[in-house]
Amino acid sequence: MLKDKGFYRGIDLGGWMSQCDYSEDRLNNFIREDDFGRIAGWGLDHVRLPVDYNVVQRTDGSLIPAGFERIDRALEWAGRYGLRIVLDLHKTQGFSFDAMEGEAGFFESEKYQERFYTLWEAFAERYGGEHERMAFDLLNEVTEERFLPAWMRIAGECVRRIRVFAPETEILVGSFHHNGAREVQYLEPPFDAHTVYNFHCYEPLKFTHQGAHWDTGLNRDDRFTYEESGASEAFLEDLIGPAVRKAEREGTELYCGEYGVIDVVPPGEALKWFRVIHAVFEKHKIARAVWSYREMDFGLADPRMDGVREELLAYL
Repeated sequence: MLKDKGFYRGIDLGGWMSQCDYSEDRLNNFIREDDFGRIAGWGLDHVRLPVDYNVVQRTDGSLIPAGFERIDRALEWAGRYGLRIVLDLHKTQGFSFDAMEGEAGFFESEKYQERFYTLWEAFAERYGGEHERMAFDLLNEVTEERFLPAWMRIAGECVRRIRVFAPETEILVGSFHHNGAREVQYLEPPFDAHTVYNFHCYEPLKFTHQGAHWDTGLNRDDRFTYEESGASEAFLEDLIGPAVRKAEREGTELYCGEYGVIDVVPPGEALKWFRVIHAVFEKHKIARAVWSYREMDFGLADPRMDGVREELLAYL
């Protein structure tokens, strides 16, 4: 199980090698070695490392050695503090969960798909021997249901190619609707014994994303307390339950690669949500990584969380 391998309670390093300006200052200084020490001191056992393809791969498909060296350094820092890494390809050429990125065509383009395979082969060749310290998250948040048949074909081929170099590495595969929990039930059976179902959970969105400037489906002026939002342990059990049952039927397990509450929500209210989702995760032994360590509208290391962080860490 992921828990036995040290991938159970983690945190995302969003905004470091993904969703950023890709400047040298950002890549060199947003996360440093002492951040890994702090995360380990919080009692967490791994980090999820989102990486956009353009950090490690040019648009012509050639690889960027400096990008791989940055991942090497993250793995080295993690190792010094007993942390594992989930390597997450957050954006690939032709697809991003964020339409504003302007990436399109991945699910229809053999050229883009081949570059995706080539990149994962490079990751697998470089890190396949680190299967006790690194897991692979194939692609962040497939969006539309219509992409699912193509995505299952692409994911299966990618796993096949990865296994040439990394036969024992845990590989995380999510469904559509931004890795929706309910949509796990529509995934194909695991591709092999080291394939894990992956989902993200920010429900109810009207609570966790209230005031989000990027979510056009919400009224940005609406504000909800935890109680007003309809969030509850029963609500989350109903949401995640189908995924739990699907994983049980298929003989695999679940990993929640992202969950969290936007910084618009008062910390005390956010704490209520974390308390109940933690109860659900623990009941079903679901491994997870909270979004996110610093800034990115969700930062748990940010000063606003100072008054509740000690209690919050018990609910991650």
